[in-house]
Order: sequence, then C-alpha cells, then structure tokens
Amino acid sequence: MADLRIVIGGRDFDVSCQEGEEHFLQAAAALLDAEASVLTGQMGRIPENRMLLMAGLMLADKAAGTEDNLRQLRARVAELETELSEVRANPQRVEVPVIPAEVGDTLAEIAARAEAMADKVEEAAAG
Repeated sequence: MADLRIVIGGRDFDVSCQEGEEHFLQAAAALLDAEASVLTGQMGRIPENRMLLMAGLMLADKAAGTEDNLRQLRARVAELETELSEVRANPQRVEVPVIPAEVGDTLAEIAARAEAMADKVEEAAAG
C-alpha cells in the first residue's frame, strides 16, 4: 500500500492506495479539491464533513451529466451506423453519360481541319 497526503479545500488528508495507483488517487483528489475550492470561495470556511459532502455531490452531478451526454452520443452513433449499413446495403445508382465514339471522331476531324486552316493562314502570312 502506498501512503499519500492529499489536499482538499485547503485541508490535508493522509490516505492509502494500491501501489501504482497513486496518480489515479491524486487526479481524483484534484477534482474534489477543485469543487471544494469553489465552495470555500463562495461560503468561506465550512465544516470538513459538509465541504466533502457538497464537493462530492457537485462531482457526482457533473459525472451524471457526462453519463447522460455519453448515452445520447452512443445512441446517435448507433443511428448513424444503422444509416450507414442501409446505404451500404442499398447503394445509390449513379449513371455517368458516355460520349459516343462518333462525337470523339467528329471532334478529331474538326481539330485536324482547324490545324490545316491554321497552316494555310501561316503560309499566306509568310509568303
């Protein structure tokens, strides 16, 4: 067991935890201390048990709100996954127009004529 001293609401507490879990305990204590600091800032010095109770309730309220948000987000992800499955199961058909070969041939012929005319114009201008 590891022994730690944590500070919550300006008060020191000696606590123990499993080896290797110190950082979790310190993080939890920091969260509780932040809430306790808000309380002591608003109410001044209050009894230790009341401060810890109220700070714990404030954290529990935040955790409940976070759980509600997480539940809503999971439901939205499930909806989106269902929509995606439906789209994958029934892909939309997209038709791409194909240019007929005759159009390509005609354009090539027009380009050849234009080049021949440009050659004639250049010869006339040079001569």
